[in-house]
Amino acid sequence: MAKGTGNAFDVVCIGAGISGINTAYRLQTQTPHLSYTILENRSAMGGTWDLFKYPGIRSDSDLYTFGFPFRPWQQQHPIADGASIMKYINDTAEEFGIDKHIQYQHRVNSVSWKSDQQHWVLDVLVNGSEKKTIYAKFIVLGTGYYNYNEPLAATIPGIENFGGSIVHPQFWPQDLDYTGKKVVIIGSGATAITMLPAMTDKAEKVTMLQRSPSYVVNQPQSSPIDQFLRRILPAAWAFKVIRMRFFLLGFLFFNFCHYFPNAARNALRKDTIKELPKNIPHDPHFEPSYSPWQQRMCMAPSGDFYEALRNGKGDVATGVIKEVTDHAISLESGQVVDADIIITATGLKVRFGGGIQMYVDEKPVNMSDKYVWKGALLQDVPNFIFVMGYVNASWTLGSDATAQLTTRLLNTMRSRKMTSVVPRATDASSMEERPSLNLSSTYLKIALKTGAMPKAGSGGPWKARSNYMVDMWNAKWGDLNTGLQFYRVSSD
Repeated sequence: MAKGTGNAFDVVCIGAGISGINTAYRLQTQTPHLSYTILENRSAMGGTWDLFKYPGIRSDSDLYTFGFPFRPWQQQHPIADGASIMKYINDTAEEFGIDKHIQYQHRVNSVSWKSDQQHWVLDVLVNGSEKKTIYAKFIVLGTGYYNYNEPLAATIPGIENFGGSIVHPQFWPQDLDYTGKKVVIIGSGATAITMLPAMTDKAEKVTMLQRSPSYVVNQPQSSPIDQFLRRILPAAWAFKVIRMRFFLLGFLFFNFCHYFPNAARNALRKDTIKELPKNIPHDPHFEPSYSPWQQRMCMAPSGDFYEALRNGKGDVATGVIKEVTDHAISLESGQVVDADIIITATGLKVRFGGGIQMYVDEKPVNMSDKYVWKGALLQDVPNFIFVMGYVNASWTLGSDATAQLTTRLLNTMRSRKMTSVVPRATDASSMEERPSLNLSSTYLKIALKTGAMPKAGSGGPWKARSNYMVDMWNAKWGDLNTGLQFYRVSSD
C-alpha cells in the first residue's frame, strides 16, 4: 500500500473540527515521516462552530485553554463568539498548511480492518453520490460525541398545537425574524443561557423556561492580572502564564466543588443573588437539585445573562409544562407564558463515531460494548484512536492529550517495527462498568441508558479520564504496554 498517494495514507483523521486540526498539527510536527489526510463530511472545517448558527453562539470555556496550545489565542477576552472561533480555526489551519490536507464532503459510511493486509478500508461517499475507497494504516476519529443531523428529542405536551414558529438551535433558520416577538427558550443549559441575552436586542421578551435550574457563573471578560502580565512579559511568556492561570483556576474550582459541595453551593448562591433583580428570586429559579459540577457549569461573560434579567427584557420561568396552546405555554403550577416563538434548547443527541459502521475482519463492532484504553483506544479494535475531550474542562485540553498519546504510540510502533496495536481487556470480568463521560446531564444519562457511548472501567488503563495533568503525563511518559498487544505482521 503506497502511503500518501491517491487514496492510501498512513493516518486518516475523520472530522475537521477542533480535534482534527489539533491532531493534524501534532502529526505534522511529531511524526513527519507519516502521511495523513482529514476527511470532513461537511463543506467547511470547524465542526461544532460551523454547524451552530444561533444568536449569540460562543464558547463556554475560556479560549486560553480551549484554543490550540501551539497557536495562542491573541484576543484579550477569554469567552469568544462563534465567528471569532471559526476565524481562529481557519487561520490556524492555513498558517500550518493543515487546510491542504482536508478533503471536504467526504462522508465515511464504514471502516473495515483487514488483519492480513494490516490496514483499514474506508468506504466513503463524496459529494453525496460518488463512492470512493480510501486505505489507512491508522484511523483517528475526531467526530465528537453528538449527532449532527438529529437533536435530542423532547416530549412537550401539545407542541403540535402551537401557532407560532418552533426552532431548534441546532438547525437555526437564518431568515427567522424575532423582532418584537415573545420568545420562549425551553431549556436551562449553556445554549439557553447564551441565547437569552443575545436575543433581547430585538425581541420584546425572551423567557427561559426550565424544568430544573442550572448554575450560571459570571465570567469576567477582562482581568487586571492578565493585563499586568501582558505589560511586563514577552507575548509568548504572557500567554503561557495566562493559560496556566486559567487552567489552574478551573482545576481548583472543579475540585473545590467536588470535595466541598456545600461550601461551593453556598458561594455560588451568594454570587448569584447579587446578580439577580428583586423580581426574580433565587429559589426556585437558580437553586439546582444537584451539587456544583455534577453537570457542566454555564458561563455568563461579563454577566450578560443577568444583565438581560435586570433590564426587564429577559425572564425565567421554572416548572413542568402542562400544555402548549396556540400562543402560550401552560405550566402545572398554573403559570402561563406567552410565546410567539418557541426554541427547544433541550440538548444534544449523543452519537459516538458519527454513525460510522465498523468491522474487524468482517465482524461488526458495537462500540458501546467496548472498554476504552486511557480514554483513547477501543478494546479489541486495531490501530484505531478516537478523540474525546473533557466535559469538566476545555475540550481541547483532552483533545491534545489524545493527540500527544497518538503520536507517541505511532513513533513507538515505528521504533519497535510493529504494524498494529490492539487494546485487550484481559481483566474485563473483574471490572465494574463506568460511564466514559461522568456528568449527570440529561443527555448523557440518556446516552448511558441507550448504550450510545463506549464504557470506562473501574481500574487500570480503563478508567475514565478527568485530569489533564495526569492524562498529559500518561500521554508523554506513561505505560504503553499494560492492556495493549503489539503485532508485527507482513502484508506483502
